Amino acid sequence: MYYKFTTIINKEGKWYNAKCAELGVVSQGKTIEEAQKNLIEATELYLENEPSVKKHIPKTSSIITTFELANA
Repeated sequence: MYYKFTTIINKEGKWYNAKCAELGVVSQGKTIEEAQKNLIEATELYLENEPSVKKHIPKTSSIITTFELANA
């Protein structure tokens, strides 16, 4: 079975932090690509160790949007 997850990546200092929005799994890397790769590996390990979580994975994709605030 294939799962589709949303990755949120933020740069903090010299590191990129990656988070799986649906599961809350996090990882990091020195590049965006490395952070994404490490997150995939961490998510695979998480799902292997927590098989009951698979029942609760949303069947629909997340929608990520942005917005701006002026003078916040």
